[in-house]
Amino acid sequence: MTFFQDFPVPPLPPRTRSQRYVPPPWAAPPVYELPASVHVGRFLSRTPGMVVAVRGADVFSTGCLFNLSWVLRRADQAEEDWADLQDLFFRQGRGIRRGSGRQTGLMFGVEFPDGAKASTGVLGPHGLMERGQEPEPPTLVLNNGGGSGGDDEFSGTGTLWLWPLPPAGDLRLVAQWTDFGLEETSIMLDGGALRSAAADVQQYWPEEDSNG
Repeated sequence: MTFFQDFPVPPLPPRTRSQRYVPPPWAAPPVYELPASVHVGRFLSRTPGMVVAVRGADVFSTGCLFNLSWVLRRADQAEEDWADLQDLFFRQGRGIRRGSGRQTGLMFGVEFPDGAKASTGVLGPHGLMERGQEPEPPTLVLNNGGGSGGDDEFSGTGTLWLWPLPPAGDLRLVAQWTDFGLEETSIMLDGGALRSAAADVQQYWPEEDSNG
């Protein structure tokens, strides 16, 4: 018998079951879906110093997740200037140049065939909004996937979540990055092809969805 065995062991407090956070549809893709992949392979911008590319789209039942990449290649910049560019490159969030009111960060936008528009500058990263608020569709959310850099180039990746699925017709995808001289540029994508691909989306547990 030891000293502490003379004392009763207090019961453990009841453990509550935590609820998994499910993001709202305008902020992220559905959690339990296997998307349909659509090849895009288009350049939003391709210059001697910089490339911004759309590699493909993962289509879900509620929207499209575009996979993006961008590369900045060094030209004749001095060491100090290159270091300044590096800071701008990896600080891709929204920025407004003082006195101009102009967005200077990496910006994306979409325009539906009926003229409805969305911009990554509205919701910000992760589609955050005030509690209880819901945006008017469409919405567009940019999530940076990280990047790397060195003495000769910087590269980065990200995803662009578009909600809801686009209608049939031309879907205009727009990019701008004035910090690096990229003025507004755009490409046209087939909104109908993206929407049709949603028919191939697979639910993780379809029997639960049909019963719920």
